Amino acid sequence: MRLSVVSWNIHKGIGGVDRRYRIDRVVGVLAELGPDVALLQEVTDGLPRASFHDQAELLGEALGMHVAFGPQHRFAIGGYGNAILSRFPITRVDEIDLTIGARKRRGALGAHLRLRVGSHTKSVVLWNLHLGLAGSERGMQLERFLESPAVGRTHQPTPVIVGGDFNDLWGSLGPRFLLPAGFVRVGRLENTFPAAVPLRPLDGIFVRGGVRAHACNALRSPLARQASDHLPLCAKLEIASDP
Repeated sequence: MRLSVVSWNIHKGIGGVDRRYRIDRVVGVLAELGPDVALLQEVTDGLPRASFHDQAELLGEALGMHVAFGPQHRFAIGGYGNAILSRFPITRVDEIDLTIGARKRRGALGAHLRLRVGSHTKSVVLWNLHLGLAGSERGMQLERFLESPAVGRTHQPTPVIVGGDFNDLWGSLGPRFLLPAGFVRVGRLENTFPAAVPLRPLDGIFVRGGVRAHACNALRSPLARQASDHLPLCAKLEIASDP
């Protein structure tokens, strides 16, 4: 079974160049891509700067997708966090707190899907991460993520897809932390930030278990360059049909 997955920091729907709030641009990019799953970071919930929108619900309704939302940063009015959109029903949601000490709140949002693959049904596990700005912080966050019971109880053959904004300036987190845990990067390093002139591979998609990677590319369309300060990563995957 083929599965298309997008990972994208939508920057609260605020353009990276014009600084205008235009959630319709985010809807347009996602509609153009038509993913089966979208792992989105910096999705707002009642934030004044974003017209008080519940963006996860708004995007889910606009695209006809199921939604899971994990709030992270809360302010006096509203906040933002991670969201997972799926064309398939979400059967379970998990959250892992990745906040280190007094640093900015960070987290991982997980979702389980139950897919029909060939003559069998199969669980697929999704994780959406948004890591910190400091190098030491990101390492501790990935260690906490990989050691968490929610990740540890997943059987090795189970297809697991991990994506997000890793703030990975040099593309080194995969080889240092995820590769030893059995994950492989989908595609090559892609510069995704800043969207207008991408210089850094901050974002990534990794897989483990019964899932095969076919391709992964950053969308560089004019609308994608305008909609956020990150470009979306688009992966083409195949879920193994073995029982």
